[in-house]
Amino acid sequence: MTAASRTDGPSGPKPGLKGTASRSSILADRAATVAMWGTGVLVLLILGAIIAHFAIAAWGVVSPSFLVSDPSETALGGILPVLWNSIYILVLTMLIAVPIGILGGIYMSEYAGENAITNVIRLAEESISSVPSIVVGLFGLILFVDDFHWGFSALGGSLALTFFNLPLMTRLAEQALRAVPQEERTASLALGATKWQTIRHVVLPLSIPGLITGIILTAGRVFGEAAVLLFTAGLGTPPHYDFTNFDLTNPASPWSPFRAATTLSVYIYKLNSEGLGAFKNQIIDGSAAILISIVLIFNLGARFLGRVLSRRLTST
Repeated sequence: MTAASRTDGPSGPKPGLKGTASRSSILADRAATVAMWGTGVLVLLILGAIIAHFAIAAWGVVSPSFLVSDPSETALGGILPVLWNSIYILVLTMLIAVPIGILGGIYMSEYAGENAITNVIRLAEESISSVPSIVVGLFGLILFVDDFHWGFSALGGSLALTFFNLPLMTRLAEQALRAVPQEERTASLALGATKWQTIRHVVLPLSIPGLITGIILTAGRVFGEAAVLLFTAGLGTPPHYDFTNFDLTNPASPWSPFRAATTLSVYIYKLNSEGLGAFKNQIIDGSAAILISIVLIFNLGARFLGRVLSRRLTST
């Protein structure tokens, strides 16, 4: 028996198996594609339904006067104080979290090697990010409100939010820095620049799009947080604010970090759980529509700015 006849025998390859395997792979690929597209469409439909619901519910409620007037128990009122508190705590938190997060990202990306210590740091980042926000709020209540005797304050809420969002900011900064090609670092070092000069003049400018995206995404998460601030910044209806009072030591000043500061998300929770006014539902719908719109703007703005800065810096 020749070699050719042995190959064509019962133990030889079966021509139909290759075609069957190919068809199975194609079917599996198509099924996976349909599943992924279906999941994406479902997510978009859910998001669209939420936006449409609050847009319809808030129609006729949201107006310039709604944004710039004070809350009222006898009339429709507005949300100016709580909206101001949300912006104030956001700015205060980002002033603390962004520099520390970027410095942490620089260390993790440029200086720390892959070892047990960095693995523990990344594990801690992931663990803190996955902790329920209400637990972080209780931690802030014990530390800032009780132990430091600050009471409910914008500063305590900002520090608690920093603890909660700093791992996210650090991780996003590290990813943005690692996205810079290694060739850029090598070229800078070859020209005689030091490591810090390379980081400062080469790596950081090229990572700006990713850093901006990380900052805006973190800001969106901070702005919409409620559970942490519920236990640290206070729960109540803010009085009329005198924005000409710049005395930071005066608890009545809207510029003071040592005053209670009920944010928009906490105010929605308060109205939904305790509100009894005739206009409660209208105020909740209008406030929720404003909150969702601002968070959506943060996310869309992060993508838009990231693309624009990336094109300008890379000339593509």
